[in-house]
Amino acid sequence: MKEVVNNISGREFRVFLQDRAKHLLLQPVDEHSATKLPQEVELIRKQVHQPFTLAAFMIADWNRDLTPWTAPPAFGNTPFGDGANDTLAFIASELLPHLQSIGIDAPHKVLGGYSLAGLFALWASYQTDVFDSVVAASPSVWYPNWVDYATRSTTLATDVYLSLGDKEAKTKNQLMSQVDTSILKQHDSLISQGVNTTLQWNQGNHFMDVEKRMAKGLAWAINNSSQ
Repeated sequence: MKEVVNNISGREFRVFLQDRAKHLLLQPVDEHSATKLPQEVELIRKQVHQPFTLAAFMIADWNRDLTPWTAPPAFGNTPFGDGANDTLAFIASELLPHLQSIGIDAPHKVLGGYSLAGLFALWASYQTDVFDSVVAASPSVWYPNWVDYATRSTTLATDVYLSLGDKEAKTKNQLMSQVDTSILKQHDSLISQGVNTTLQWNQGNHFMDVEKRMAKGLAWAINNSSQ
C-alpha cells in the first residue's frame, strides 16, 4: 500500500492507500500506536477481500482530546477533559474535506479506536451520521456516567463492533473493574436499537495484541458493510 504522511493545522496524519477503495477507515492514534500501523494494515489486508484506505491521525493529549466530559483521574494524577467535541469537529470540518480534496474518499466510512479512542468512536456515533460503522476495541466504557449516557442515547451508525480482553476487569482499580459489566450493557443497548453489532472477547489484558484487536475490528466493519 502507498503511505502518505501529512498534517493539517499542525496535527499529523498518516494515510495508507489502496486504489479504488470503497472503505475509508479513520483512527485516532498516539505515538506508540502510530508505530504499529503498518502491522495493523497488513493484518487487515489478510482478513478482507476489498480495497480500503486507512487514515490515522495523531492525538496530542489522550486524556483531554478523546473524552466528552470532564472526570477525575482514574489512574495517576491527570484528570479527563472534554475535548471530544473539538476532535470530532476536526474530523468533520478539516480531515475529511482535506482527504476529499486530494482524491481520498469512499462511500463506507468507519471510525475506529482503541481504549479511550474506542470510547470516542462510540460517542461520535451518537453525535453524527458521518460514520456508517464504528469499531470500539477494548473501549473505556468504564468512563464515569458513560453507560447511563449510552443507554439513553441512540447511535446513528449502522454497524458497531465491540471487543474486550477477558482479563481486563481483573484489576484493583475499582472504576476499571466494571468494564466487563459496562460493555455488556453497551452491547445490550445497541441490540435493543436494532443495530448490527457484535461483541468479541479476546484473550488477555488491556495491553495485549492491540494492533491485532484493532485489525480484527476494522476487518469486521469492512466485511459486514453493504458497500
